[in-house]
Amino acid sequence: MSEWFKSSKSGPWTDNCVEVKFNKSTSSTYSGNCVEVSSCDCGVQVRDSKDRQGTVLTFTHPEWEAFLAGVREGEFDL
Repeated sequence: MSEWFKSSKSGPWTDNCVEVKFNKSTSSTYSGNCVEVSSCDCGVQVRDSKDRQGTVLTFTHPEWEAFLAGVREGEFDL
């Protein structure tokens, strides 16, 4: 599932906005407990799929790669 998302910095007075495409993981279930990820020139953005107008976290590409490496290595396993 993916969707285009207009920046919260965009105003109603202009159509000159940047829209970002968010993608939900193919591993997500229908429970609604998901995050959506988008890649852009500014880095990688992550948001809660239940609160699409809420906070968007932005990470640089190197930060995101370090996070993914940690996930693959089990660094965050409980």
